[in-house]
Amino acid sequence: MAGIPPPQVSRLDFLKQKPPANYVAGIGRGATGFTTRSDIGGAVKQTAAGKVTLVSGGGAGGGGGGEEEDEGDDTDQKNRRRGTNDDAGLFAKDKNDGSYDEDDEEADRIWAAVDAFCEPDERTRAKKEKMRRERREEKNDRVKDKTIKDQFADLKRKLSEVSEEEWDQIPEIGDYSVKKSKAYERFTPAPDTLLSAALKERETVNTDEDHERGGDGTSTDLTAVGEARGLGLGLKLDGLQQQSQDSQNGSSTVDPRGYLTSLSSLKINSAAEISDIKKARLLLKSVINTNPKHAPGWIAAARLEEIAGKLKAAKDLARKACEACPKSEDAWIEAARLHGTESDQGKAILASAVESLPNSVAIWMRAAQAEKDEDRKRRVLRKALENVPNSVRLWKALVDLSEENDARALLQRATECCPQHIELWLALARLESYDNARKVLNKARETLPTERAIWVTASRLEEANGNGKMCQKIIDRAIKSLRGKNVKIDRELWMKEAETCEKSEPQSLETCRAIVHAVIGENVDELDQKLTYAADASEFEKNGSFEVARTIRKKLIEVFPEDVEIWIDAATLEKNCKNFKGMDQVLREATTKLPNEEILWLMAAKERWLQGDVTGARTVLEEAFSANPENEDIWLAAFKLEFENEELERASLLLKNARNREGGDKTNSARVWMKSAVCARQMNDAEEEREVLKKGRALHPKFWKLWIMSGQLEEREKKYAEARKIYDLGLKKCPDSSPMWIAKARLDVLEKKFGLARATLEQARLKNPKIPEVWLEAVAVEKQLGEHTAASALLARALRECPKSGILHAEAIKSAPRPQRKARSVDALKACDDDPDVVCAVARLFWNDRKLDKARAWFNRAATLRPEDGDVWVRYYAFEKSLEDDAAEGNLNAVAKKVSSKKASFADAKSSPKEDVLARAAKANPNRGRYWAPARKDFQNWRDSVEETTLKVLAKMESEGEFSS
Repeated sequence: MAGIPPPQVSRLDFLKQKPPANYVAGIGRGATGFTTRSDIGGAVKQTAAGKVTLVSGGGAGGGGGGEEEDEGDDTDQKNRRRGTNDDAGLFAKDKNDGSYDEDDEEADRIWAAVDAFCEPDERTRAKKEKMRRERREEKNDRVKDKTIKDQFADLKRKLSEVSEEEWDQIPEIGDYSVKKSKAYERFTPAPDTLLSAALKERETVNTDEDHERGGDGTSTDLTAVGEARGLGLGLKLDGLQQQSQDSQNGSSTVDPRGYLTSLSSLKINSAAEISDIKKARLLLKSVINTNPKHAPGWIAAARLEEIAGKLKAAKDLARKACEACPKSEDAWIEAARLHGTESDQGKAILASAVESLPNSVAIWMRAAQAEKDEDRKRRVLRKALENVPNSVRLWKALVDLSEENDARALLQRATECCPQHIELWLALARLESYDNARKVLNKARETLPTERAIWVTASRLEEANGNGKMCQKIIDRAIKSLRGKNVKIDRELWMKEAETCEKSEPQSLETCRAIVHAVIGENVDELDQKLTYAADASEFEKNGSFEVARTIRKKLIEVFPEDVEIWIDAATLEKNCKNFKGMDQVLREATTKLPNEEILWLMAAKERWLQGDVTGARTVLEEAFSANPENEDIWLAAFKLEFENEELERASLLLKNARNREGGDKTNSARVWMKSAVCARQMNDAEEEREVLKKGRALHPKFWKLWIMSGQLEEREKKYAEARKIYDLGLKKCPDSSPMWIAKARLDVLEKKFGLARATLEQARLKNPKIPEVWLEAVAVEKQLGEHTAASALLARALRECPKSGILHAEAIKSAPRPQRKARSVDALKACDDDPDVVCAVARLFWNDRKLDKARAWFNRAATLRPEDGDVWVRYYAFEKSLEDDAAEGNLNAVAKKVSSKKASFADAKSSPKEDVLARAAKANPNRGRYWAPARKDFQNWRDSVEETTLKVLAKMESEGEFSS
C-alpha cells in the first residue's frame, strides 16, 4: 500500500476537506500525548454495562483520548475479530458515494474468504474433534480396565464426609457368609448353675396371698401352659403333614377338586377393577349429592359397595337411602335384602317399610316371605289385605297357604274385591261343588261377558260331571255370544285352547273336539280348506296333540269323503298313535266309502297281517275280491299273504286262478307270470316253472326278468348251452337290459370262456354306454384273470365315462395302492360326496388305519344315506364284529381306548354294537345290493331273516376278499 501515489490536490483544497474518521492530529510527526494501538496493541474489556471498550496501554498520556476514539477503536477491533471488510481507516470507501467499484467488491470478497479460512476455529475444528474423540475412547478404555478398587475410589474418598451419626444409623447385616461349615460342630456343655436356674423357673409355689385373693391355693404354671400350647400346635402340624402325605398317596380325605373350587370362589379384584370401582363410587356419590331423593342412585351405590366386598358400607348406604327416600319401596326392599330378609334387622326394616308404605304389595309380599312359619305368613298377608284389598297377588298368595275350606271363603271374598280378575273366578269354580260351580261361572259370565275362558271352563265342568253332550252346545253358544259382544274369534287362540284341553289333567277330550268343530272353518276360504286343514293336522300331530289332529282329519273326511289321500292320512295317524283298532276302523270306513280303491283294501289287509291276524287279512282280501274281481294287485296281495305264511299250495292256486280267469292271458301283467314262476321254484317244480316262464316270455317278450329267470333255471340244472340260447334270444328282445348282459358274461366266466365274457361286456358297453354296473363287471373279469394292469386301465376308462358313479370310485379306492388311497378318496368325495358306496369305502380306510371313531361315524352315515342297501349294513356289521372279536381276544387293549365309548369297554356296554346294527338293518329291511340281492332272491334262503342273510352275505364277501386291506 506504500506504493499508491497520493491524490493530486492543492494544499488549500486539502485543508478544506473533511478529516477522515479516527484522525489524530500530529500522529504523523511523532506527537506525544497520544497512545495508539501501534504502540501497545489493542486490548478489550467489558464494562459493567456489558459494553466492549478498548483499553490503552500506559504512557505519558495514558488517559488520553475520549469516548469517540474509544468507540472507534472498539468498533475496529470488533470488526477485525469478526473478519469483516470495514477498514475504518484512511482508504476506507463508502459503498453509497460511487467510489466503491466492482474491483473493490471482488477484492473484499477474496479477502473475506482468506480471513474465513485463516480463522482458528475453522482451521482446527476437524483436528480438535479428532482429539476429543480419541480422549473419549481412551477414557472409556480406562473405565473398562479399572479394577474394583479404582471404580470405588471416588466413593471411598466421599466416606470422609460421612458423620458419626450417619455411621451409627447403618444397620448390622448379620452373618451371611457363604463359607462351608466345618465337618464337625463344637458343643460347649452348659454349666450346672444354668440347669439349676431352669429347674427353679419351672417350680410352682403356693402362697397365702393366693388364699387371701380368693384363689384355690394353687398357682398357674405358665411354662407348662406354654409347653401345652406348643404341643397342640405340633399335633396340628403333624396332622397337616399326614394329610399331605395321604393326598400324595391317593388316600386323602380332603377333596382337592372341591378345595380348588372353594378357592376359585374367592373374588380377588384386579387393579383395573379397583380403579373402576373408585370411578363408579365417585360418580354415584355425585349423583346422590346432586339428587338425594333419587332412590336408584342410593341403591346403585349400595350394590357397588356390596360388589367391592364392603358389606358394612353397603348397609349404611341402604339405611341412608331409606331415610332419604322413605316412599321408595325399592330402597326398603334393598335394605332388607342387604341386612338379611329373615334376620331380625331385615324384619325390622320391613316393619318400618310397611309403616311408611302401607299400600305397597311388593313390601307386604317380601315381609310374608321373611316369615318361616305359615301361620305368621298368613297373618302378614291378612294384614296386607286389610290395607290393599284389591291386590290379586296377595289374594293368590293367601289362598295358596290356606286349607280348602278357608280357600273357598277367601276366594269368595276375593271375587267381591277383585271382580275383574278371571283367575279368581275360575279358582273358586274349581273348589266349589257342581251346582255352586255353575252358579259361580254364571255370575262370572255376567261380570266378564267377553272372557273366553269362562265358557271353556263351563264346558269342561259339564264333561267332568258326565254331561259330555252339552260341550258342543256350550261352545257354540260361546262363539255366538262373543260375536254378539263384538269380540273377534281368533282361530289360533281357540285351537291352542283345544290343545290345552287335551294335554291338561284330567283331559277334556269332548271339549277339545267341540272347540275344533266350532272354529276349524273360521276365516278359512272354501278353496283353501283342504290345504289348511291338512297343514293344521300335521302341525298338531308333530306337537303330540293327536286328538286335535284326529278331529281335524275327521273334519277333512266330512268335507272331502272321496279323497283317498285323506283316508290314508287318517289311518296313518291312528297307526302312529299305536291305536290299531282306530286304524282298522278308519280303513273299514274307507273301504266302505271307496270300494274300488284297491290301495285301501291292501292297506287294511296288510295291517291286520302285521298284527298277526292272518284270518282277518284273508277276510279283507276276500271282500276286496268281491268288490274288485279283476284287480291284479289284490290277487298278488293275496298270493303274498299265503306265500309269506308258507301256504304255497294256496298261493299257487290263487295265481293259477288269476292266470286262468276269463281274459287272464291278455290282461295279466308280467308280474303274475313272474310270481307264478317264483312259487313253482319254491315248490321245487322245475317243469312247472319252465312252462310258466315259457308262456310268460311269449306273452311279455320285453320283460327282461322272465328271460333272466329262465336262464338261471337252466344254469341250476347245468344246461349251459340252453341258458346261452335263452340269453342270446333275450338280448335280441331286450338289448337295453344291462342285467341280462351281465348275466350272460357271468355264464361265460362260469364256463371259463373269459375272452367271450370280455366280448360280451364290450358289446354291452356299446349297446348301453355309461352304465357303471357293466364297467364294474368288466373290471371284475380282468381281476379274476389276474390282469390287474388291464383292470386298472379299464377302471380309468370307466371313471372317464362315468365320473359321477359311486361304485366305480369305491372300486378305485379299493384297488389303489395303499399310499394312493387317501388321494383317491379325496377325488371320490369331490365327485360324489353323498354316495353311500364312496362313504363306505372311506369308512373302510379309517378302519384299516385303526381310526375307529371316524370309521364308525362314516359307516353310520352310509347306512343312513341308503338304508335299503344290504351291502352297506353287512360292511357296518363286519366292522363292529371285528372290534368285538379283537376285544374278546385281548388284542385291542390300546385301541379300544380310541373308540367313542371311552368310558366303558365293550364288555361293559349295555348292548352290543353289532347287535344294534343287526336290529337297525332288520328294521330297514334292505332289498338292494350287489351281494345282498342275489342272496335274498335265492330260493334256498327265502325263509331266512335279515340277521341270517347278513351272516351269509358276510361269509361270501370274506371269501372273495372284500375286507382285505
